[in-house]
Amino acid sequence: MLEPGIKGHAALRVTTENTAQALGSGELPVLATPAVAALIEKACWKSVAGELDLGTGTVGTSLSLAHTAPTPIGMVVRCDCELTAVADRRLTFTARVYDDVSEVAHATHERYIVDNDRFTQKASAKLSAE
Repeated sequence: MLEPGIKGHAALRVTTENTAQALGSGELPVLATPAVAALIEKACWKSVAGELDLGTGTVGTSLSLAHTAPTPIGMVVRCDCELTAVADRRLTFTARVYDDVSEVAHATHERYIVDNDRFTQKASAKLSAE
């Protein structure tokens, strides 16, 4: 059973591929907010993945993100997250993202535990509903 207090970590190096220019979220050659969001989601899902029942996973459903400082190409950003609440299948995390100089983002993220096969089938069913 999942309990609050589980911690996770993820990191990435800022490259031209994950800048605002490349991802279409702005014009500047700095870490893009969508890349920060993906880093947070990665840290959170990986932190609990090993604790889940076989055949289950988590999907992100909500992200409240404040991206508060720029990070240039070449720097590494690190995300530290913590599972703060478990309510049935709903998991709530807090996350903080840092570069070599300062905190650059913080967030609250919600994920839900799902049956992987059932969830994939539900998504695939949309293809035949067109």
